[in-house]
Amino acid sequence: MVAGVLLVLLIITFGWLVFGRYVLNDTPTWVEQTALLSVAYITFLGAAAGVRHNSHLSIDLLRDNMPAPIKGLMHHLADLFVVAFGGFMAWQGWQLMMTNLARPIPMLGLSESWRAAPLAICGALMVLFAVANIVKRLGGRHNPTQED
Repeated sequence: MVAGVLLVLLIITFGWLVFGRYVLNDTPTWVEQTALLSVAYITFLGAAAGVRHNSHLSIDLLRDNMPAPIKGLMHHLADLFVVAFGGFMAWQGWQLMMTNLARPIPMLGLSESWRAAPLAICGALMVLFAVANIVKRLGGRHNPTQED
């Protein structure tokens, strides 16, 4: 939902850019930086939502043709890889946030840490959602072929 709201705000800011440039003949300078920041949040939050809903990119041909126990093991392995990747992304995103606290984003005045925050947030959400998928699967309440 947050990514959807940011997408609407991105469209509005680009509308303001076009209006300012061609109607007012005064291009707003903050739009580019705002757009870059919005795209980062939209992309990373979308990736976390993909993990949550099992709609992320995957190649299922090999896994789907395996017997049920091996198929389940492959689902767990995939989730464990997501946990490892998400954990690394969260940790490195946090490090980047802390490193850039004092640096401002040009033309916005916000801390550069706002650019790294989606890495940390998305990484943490990916870990949470992948662990939840593993727990559901182990409890027998999760069908990996269907969306939640």
